Amino acid sequence: MALYLLLQIFWLATTLEGLASQPQVTTKPGCPDKCGNVEIPYPFGIGDSCNIGVGGFNITCNDSAYDPPKPFKGELEVLDISLVSGLMRISGDVSWKCYNETGVDSIFTSWVNLNSSSSFTFSETRNKFMAIGCDTYAYINGSGGRNFTSGCMSFCSDTNSMLDGDCSGIGCCQTSIPKAFKRYEVDFNSDNKHQNVLSFNPCSFAFLVDQNAFSFKASDLNRFNRNQTMPVVLDWGIGNESCEIARKDATTFACVSEHSTCYNSTNGEGYRCNCSEGYQGNPYLSGGCQDINECEENHEKKLCQHNCINSPGSYYCSCKKGYKVVQDDERYCTKESHEVALVLGIGLGLLFLLVGVCLLYWLWRERKLIELREKFFKQNGGLLLQEKISSHQNFAETFKIFTLDELKKATDNYHESRILGQGGQGTVYKGILPDHKIVAIKKSKIVDKAQIEQFINEIHILFQINHRNVVKLLGCCLEAEVPLLVYEFISNKTLSHHIHDKSHGSLISWENRLRIAAEAAGALYYLHSSTMTPIFHRDVKSANILLDDSLTAKVSDFGTSIFAQLDQSQLAMLVPCTRGYLDPECLVTGQLTEKSDVYSFGVVLMELLTGKKPNSSTPSKEIRTPVMYFLLSMKENRLFEVLEEQVRNEGEHEQLMAVAQLARRCLKLKGEDRPTMKEVVMELESLRGSYEHPWNPGNYEETEILLAEPMQGNASNATNEYSTDSHFVTEMEMATFQLR
Repeated sequence: MALYLLLQIFWLATTLEGLASQPQVTTKPGCPDKCGNVEIPYPFGIGDSCNIGVGGFNITCNDSAYDPPKPFKGELEVLDISLVSGLMRISGDVSWKCYNETGVDSIFTSWVNLNSSSSFTFSETRNKFMAIGCDTYAYINGSGGRNFTSGCMSFCSDTNSMLDGDCSGIGCCQTSIPKAFKRYEVDFNSDNKHQNVLSFNPCSFAFLVDQNAFSFKASDLNRFNRNQTMPVVLDWGIGNESCEIARKDATTFACVSEHSTCYNSTNGEGYRCNCSEGYQGNPYLSGGCQDINECEENHEKKLCQHNCINSPGSYYCSCKKGYKVVQDDERYCTKESHEVALVLGIGLGLLFLLVGVCLLYWLWRERKLIELREKFFKQNGGLLLQEKISSHQNFAETFKIFTLDELKKATDNYHESRILGQGGQGTVYKGILPDHKIVAIKKSKIVDKAQIEQFINEIHILFQINHRNVVKLLGCCLEAEVPLLVYEFISNKTLSHHIHDKSHGSLISWENRLRIAAEAAGALYYLHSSTMTPIFHRDVKSANILLDDSLTAKVSDFGTSIFAQLDQSQLAMLVPCTRGYLDPECLVTGQLTEKSDVYSFGVVLMELLTGKKPNSSTPSKEIRTPVMYFLLSMKENRLFEVLEEQVRNEGEHEQLMAVAQLARRCLKLKGEDRPTMKEVVMELESLRGSYEHPWNPGNYEETEILLAEPMQGNASNATNEYSTDSHFVTEMEMATFQLR
C-alpha cells in the first residue's frame, strides 16, 4: 500500500512538472510572435486574422524600411506590450521652438491621435508632460474623450542654478495629465524669445513621456536632440463594456483561458484579463494560463524548510522523517520530541516575563510622567490661574487651559513642518484643534520660578486685551517645563514679509500701508492707555505685525511685553535686543517708557516708506543704518530719492511728506521729544481722511474730544523743528557708538 502511494505521488509530480515545462503560447497558431525585437502577444497580432479583430489591435511589421523590423500601430511605432499591466509603450515626437537674434528661427509641434483606436487612452499614472528651457511656457491640449488644456513654465538665467534630476521649474518643468483622452497637441510661448539666454539655451522643448524613462540633465538645454523621440505609455482594454456585461456573451468574451480572471479598465472603457494567482501566460488564449511550478524556485524563495510539492495553482510542504509541520506556519518543520516542547515552554515563559516587566516599566513611566506634569502645572502657577478663571465667569467661558497631550496632537508632536516662526523669545507652531480650529501655539522660554505670580498676572491681563488689531490670547498649557501660549491664527504672514518679499510687494499699496500703520498704532495706543494695566510692547517691528486675508493688521508677540507697574531696575534687565528697532535712549538710561514703543514704530514707518530693512546696508559708507540714512535724506531734501518706487508713484506729495515727518519725530533720540502713540494715531487717521477711534468705532463723543485736542508737533511744526536740529546725525552716531 505504501509503495502504491509513493508511485502515485511520483506520477503526479512528474505530470505537473511536465505541464509546467511546456512552452508558453502567446499568439494564435500560425501567427508570428515577434516583430524585430518586440513581442506581439494576442489579442494583438500581425495581420487581421492574428489579432482579436476589434478596437485597433492590428500591428503592422515594417521590415522593408527597418533592419531589424519595427512594429507599428497605425503610424505609431510600438516599443513594447504588456499583458499583465495592460500597457503599451509607443514612440512620441519631441516638439521644439528655436530662436535667434531676430526672433523665431524654427518650430515643430507634435500631435498624437488615438481616436481610431477606441480601446486605447494615454496613461495618466505613467506619463508626465515635460518642458525644457529657460524662457519657456509649454501647453498640452487634449481631446477625444476628455477635453483639457494644461501646461507648465520654466525659467532660469544661467546653468549653475539647475540640478540634474530636478524638474521643478528651473530649466525644466513638468505636470500631470488627466485620464481618458485620446488626442493631444503641443504649443509654446516665451516672454523674451530666449534673448537673455540665447547663448546657452536657444530652444524650448516639450513632450509627453513615460515618467520612468526620462531624467532631466542641465546639459539638455543646449544638447537636446530635436529628432529624438520619447516613450509614451498607453492604457488599453477590450471593447467598451464592463466584465459583468461582457461575460454574458461567451462567443465574444475575451478571457477564454480556464484559469483567468477579468477586471475592468481603470483608464477608459472596456476590460482586461489576467491569469489567476498561481498561473502565468496569456489569458486571452484557450489554455494560455499555465500552472507556475513554485517548487522550481525553492532554493531562492525558501518556500519550504524541507520538501516542496507543487500542486495546480499552488504548492504544499512536507517534512523529513522525525519532523512534523508547524501548525501556525506549514512551511516549517519541528522535531517530534518532548525536548522541543520543553524548550518552547521555557521560551514562552521568558517571553511572558519580559512582556510583564515591560508593562510594569511602562506603567511606572506613565505614572512618573503624570507626576512630572502635575509638578510643572503647580510650578508654573496653574493653581493660581485656575483660581483667577473660577472668579471671572467671562474668563472661564473663553479662555482654556490645555493639556500637554492636546497641544502635542494639535502640532503633530511639534513637527518641523508646523513651525510658523522662531525668535529670541521662543518658537511658534501651527496647531489644529479637534474642532478643526487653527491656532498659533507659542513655546516660550523658561519662566523664572520667582516670577510665576507675575507670569500668571500677565496671562490674566493679556487675555483681557480685546482689540481687533491685537492677536487674541485663547489659552495656555502649564504641564510642560516651558509654558505654552495659544493665540488665534493669522493666516497671511507678517508685514515684514509683504514689504520685503518682492513677490508680495505689489500687494501692499500705499493706501494699504497707511491703513496698516494706523491700525498698528491704534493697537499700541490701546495697550498704552486703555487696558486695566498699561502695557509696553517693547518689541515693535514689522515682523510682529501680522496680516489677515484682508490685510488687516494684528499686533502680536507679547513675549517681551511688560507692564508699567514694574520698577526701573527690572526694566533695565528686560530690555529686548531686536537690532535696528531698539530705542537708543533705553539702553543708555536703562529706563523703559511708552516712548520706546514710539521709537520702534517710527522705524516701522520708515520701512513702509522706503521698503528697506532697518538692519540692511545703505549706499553711504559714512551712514551705516537705513534709519540714519532716511533722516539724512530728509535733512538734505532728498526724501523722494529714498522712497520705494511704488510708494512714490501712488502717494500724494504732501501726504508722503507728512508721514515722513511723523516718522522723523518718532525717531528722536530723546523720548521727551517724541509724540505719544495717541498723537501718532490721530495724525495717521487724519492723513487717511477721517479719524476713527482705534478700538471703539461707535464712540463718536470721545472721537470729537480727541480731535478737538491740539496735537503736539504737527507736520508744519515738525518742519520748523527739523530745520533747527542741525546736529541730529552726529548725535545719532554718538549714541549708536555708545550702545556698542
